[in-house]
Amino acid sequence: MADTVLYDVSDGLATITINRPDAMNAMNTAAKTALRDALTTAGADSAVRGVLLTAAGDRAFCVGQDLKEHTALLEADRRDGSGATMSTVREHYNPILRAITEMPKPVVAGVNGVAAGAGMGFALAADYRVVADTAAFNTSFAGVALTADSGVSWTLPRLVGHGRATDLLLFPRSVPAAEAYAWGMADRLVPAADLAAEAYAVARALASGPTAAYAAIKESLAYGADHSLAETLAKEDELQTRAGASEDHVIAVRSFLAKEKPRYVGR
Repeated sequence: MADTVLYDVSDGLATITINRPDAMNAMNTAAKTALRDALTTAGADSAVRGVLLTAAGDRAFCVGQDLKEHTALLEADRRDGSGATMSTVREHYNPILRAITEMPKPVVAGVNGVAAGAGMGFALAADYRVVADTAAFNTSFAGVALTADSGVSWTLPRLVGHGRATDLLLFPRSVPAAEAYAWGMADRLVPAADLAAEAYAVARALASGPTAAYAAIKESLAYGADHSLAETLAKEDELQTRAGASEDHVIAVRSFLAKEKPRYVGR
């Protein structure tokens, strides 16, 4: 059986590929575990300076929970009364989202097709989304009598506003790529045939950039989302002081003055 998630590191870029194209890259237990572990490994590996999260095939980025497996597990729960099936949020989806949002390095999502449910959550959690013009987003949760997970209740309203997020969660529908781009759910819209190359190029550029500064930017944005202006200004001071003392800042300034392209070291 093919690996459900592929992991490759080359020149500082970790490419993580959800690899269940025949199931529209739906998340069964093996895939959820593998994705969680791959993201955790990338976050902890000092040799990795950026991450590209993408998927095999051209139909789907990830359609969320594998409902065939989920149904079988629910039936087992009903028989033994354990209720263990929904522990997947705590054991898999929450750690996946935290690994994406908290790792001190940029994460690019290459959205090649439908991103639904948890798959939409994974994409929205990334720092930058390169989206094929044939892709689409769908919250899906209410369609199977569930509430939001995979961080969607946090990321979606911050991207599209509370009203639109409420509408999309209460009345799930397919949001075409062009509409998603207009709403801020996609950062770069490209022809489907160019998606793989463009997503790789974006991720490669970030992995080669001042990654210590990128880590500070991620931390600053996350902090500012739920703190006061005064608190955020203090955090900016703290992070800018740290960035100003980095090797990358010295390299950037010297390269600017010498009119040379900087070669960052990530520290």
